[in-house]
Amino acid sequence: MKRIMRRTKFITIVIFIIFTVVASNGINPHKLVTKAQAANGCLINSSLPCTNKNPILPTPIPNQNLSNQERFLSAIANKLPTVPQPGTFEYILLDAYGAAFVNQEETIKLPSKILFASEQETKDFQSTLTMAKVNGTNDCYLQKPAAEALNKARSLQNIPLKSGYGEGDCTRSFATNLRFWRKYANNTTLEKVRQGKETAILSLVAPPGASQHLWGLAIDLRVYNGKQREALNQNRWFQTVENDIPHWTYMGLSKEDLPLYGFQNKVSRGISYWVTPL
Repeated sequence: MKRIMRRTKFITIVIFIIFTVVASNGINPHKLVTKAQAANGCLINSSLPCTNKNPILPTPIPNQNLSNQERFLSAIANKLPTVPQPGTFEYILLDAYGAAFVNQEETIKLPSKILFASEQETKDFQSTLTMAKVNGTNDCYLQKPAAEALNKARSLQNIPLKSGYGEGDCTRSFATNLRFWRKYANNTTLEKVRQGKETAILSLVAPPGASQHLWGLAIDLRVYNGKQREALNQNRWFQTVENDIPHWTYMGLSKEDLPLYGFQNKVSRGISYWVTPL
């Protein structure tokens, strides 16, 4: 009995801390109540379902009184130790490719910054990832939750990879990212991007070290119809880079939740993109 009381007291303190933290960051904690209570019951009553006796609290929803931009930034603040400042190269990249940073799944890993500086830095990050194979491919791997969600979508609809079965559609190395950049751009283009004078290229190819493919959370697909899109959206895959038609990002959020995190739905050439509000 004393042990149960100690656990109950511990959970109460944890819940209080969580509410304090989310409130101070402008996040609405209303969805935490029932799951927090369930977490308490999980530890007290072993008959309740638990995950290794370590219950997972729900994703905090940003305060809806904030602007779209503020909601997005509040959601990624616990993922990026330093959020890039407006006008910087990193901020431009966050705008173009930062959608995945809202992913709140505990088993998803995100880099601590928006831009990798080298092949070694990329390898160091990728070595920490838990990967899984995309079914029916030769050498296509993604972070495990992303691969499992994609496999489920592809079990519902025929959704081929852009190039067929190549690894270049999936998780890439720094060298592959660099090779694609050199195919479409050069150092002069990169300098213009840094200065904010060129952004159209970002819909075609990511600068070296900036691709979502480096994180194991993006894939290039051939999607032709609404049923394919619906299967992907139901499994939390979305198009987030405007005018990059083959590119899909694993968000870990439902379509209904995306606006709550500040995302704006933008239709371009008949295709619906969920873009960051920066």
